[in-house]
Amino acid sequence: MKQILIIAMIAAVLHGCGGNSKPITLGVEDFATVAGQNDVRLVDVRTAEEYAEGHLFGAENIDVKDSLFGEHIKAIGGKVAVYCRGGRRSLKAAELLTAQGCTVYNLDGGIQAWRKAGRKTTKVETDVFVTESGKLVKIHALLHASICIEHDGRVIYIDPVAQLRERTVDYSLLPKADMLLVTHEHFDHFDTATLRKLYTPDVEVAMNRRCAEMFSLGLPLDNGDSHEFRCGSVNAVPAYNITAEHLQFHPQGRDNGYVLTIDGLRIYIAGDTEDIPEMANLEGIDIAFLPCNQPFTMTPQQLVNAARMVKPQVLFPYHYGETDVSSIADSLPGIDVRIRHYE
Repeated sequence: MKQILIIAMIAAVLHGCGGNSKPITLGVEDFATVAGQNDVRLVDVRTAEEYAEGHLFGAENIDVKDSLFGEHIKAIGGKVAVYCRGGRRSLKAAELLTAQGCTVYNLDGGIQAWRKAGRKTTKVETDVFVTESGKLVKIHALLHASICIEHDGRVIYIDPVAQLRERTVDYSLLPKADMLLVTHEHFDHFDTATLRKLYTPDVEVAMNRRCAEMFSLGLPLDNGDSHEFRCGSVNAVPAYNITAEHLQFHPQGRDNGYVLTIDGLRIYIAGDTEDIPEMANLEGIDIAFLPCNQPFTMTPQQLVNAARMVKPQVLFPYHYGETDVSSIADSLPGIDVRIRHYE
């Protein structure tokens, strides 16, 4: 009887038992198992400064000491895993989340215990969105123009690059790929060594035609092409320069941007482009990634113009190098502008 009870308790922890009146405190190993599930939202409740120093991969940052913490978590439901430095702040957050009906797992000993157990941390920032059917989409800001998107157990990498200047990404520590997307052939987007490390025969690959020819692998997509993949639908859209002295960087018709539709969530990844008129034809964009660095892509003002055409709910400036993008939000009231470390 005792053995049956223990098995039942473990099953409840791993699969969630809705309506828990108290948070469930877990040690490092059990917490790692729970936090890695597709339907669990992982939240680091420390300050933004602490989060930037290193956190658990896949964790979004919502500071429990922020006066608006209660507002920030209102839309969160289902299963949530929380942690802080030592466990005190996360327990407070866990109690608040439990009170609004979530099943909450709290890391005993916090990130200190995680590191003491030899577990790795990361500086990759994560944002989490919820699809029409209530599933989580986790978007990881890897590097410059490299993005990782997780949904329902599948993982998409867009323009995966391992190193630019002093910044590196160790893809061996990240989830295995289910799909690879490449926008164009420039070295900061098209890293053949990394693509080959991520590729297996089960991985779906799509690229603009020039990269598909160079890589000798993958489905070539031209501007205007659409394709249904296991991870969702992909529409290839134009990406090019329009400034006279910059036309040689990204000529019209060669490179791609992409619109991904994942369980109703529409994500626009612009690639290297300026504020081209075709952007006005995009409809129902929930999340947009728009580039901002000269002379290759857009100025901050061009990015603002592009955002006004695309009208996303959430905007991520990316590919911005040393360009100051901090003032963009002031010019775009009504759009949730999120600055992540893509430089």
